[in-house]
Amino acid sequence: MRRSNRHLNSATVLLVAISVSACAMFETGETKLQAVKTVGIISAVGGEMSFARAGFTGLSNNPSQSFPIGSWGLDDLIVQQATTALNGRFQVQPIRYNRAAFAAVKDSPIAPVNLVRDDPFKKLVRTEVSPQGLDAYIVITKAKSNFGRGALKVEGIGVVNYGTMLASYNQIHALYEIRVFDGKTFDVIEKRSAPPLDDAVEVQLPGPTRQVDDSYSPSTGEPVQNENLHRAITALIVRSLSTTLSDMHLADVR
Repeated sequence: MRRSNRHLNSATVLLVAISVSACAMFETGETKLQAVKTVGIISAVGGEMSFARAGFTGLSNNPSQSFPIGSWGLDDLIVQQATTALNGRFQVQPIRYNRAAFAAVKDSPIAPVNLVRDDPFKKLVRTEVSPQGLDAYIVITKAKSNFGRGALKVEGIGVVNYGTMLASYNQIHALYEIRVFDGKTFDVIEKRSAPPLDDAVEVQLPGPTRQVDDSYSPSTGEPVQNENLHRAITALIVRSLSTTLSDMHLADVR
């Protein structure tokens, strides 16, 4: 019985130690965020969009097509919207950064499989951003997801055309994730993916998405000239950005 008690006591001590450690980590992150005064905002989401065709389950034998949409100015819009949302709490400073380098990162470290790996954006914040020395840098980049139950992967800005024998659907998405980096240590203070909106869709994605008709499809012409598509993607970003920043305790929803 004494031996069992010793094992029980050891287990209890271990659980308490783990709980205390977890609380300390949480408090450290909260403290760092509260100490932030000056921030810079980086966005590398809207340089291109994808167009994919799939069956209802998400299976597709055709590769996705990519189209340049840099002329839409989505990244500048994101920086402007985020600046407006954050200005009540932080001093947002203009910064220069290598947008192409941030957009080129294909591996999303927010995914559970990558939790033990170093964040690939950490080095870029340290080497491809100026000026250095702000309290924090907010990095907004593309997120990834599987579409439906198949192997089709979607990321960032895009349109998926899918259907069954009886019907065809078009769904737009604007998947992105936000990280807050400590400006001195370059450690991640906070990170989160933009959540889904309340729009009803046939295939739910873990991010902003909306079902649309054929007039929004890139197959009807050059996507960059499709004003319906441009407005719809812009609306997804604007509607979701303030909510995501609020969920991260960076801004208040207005």
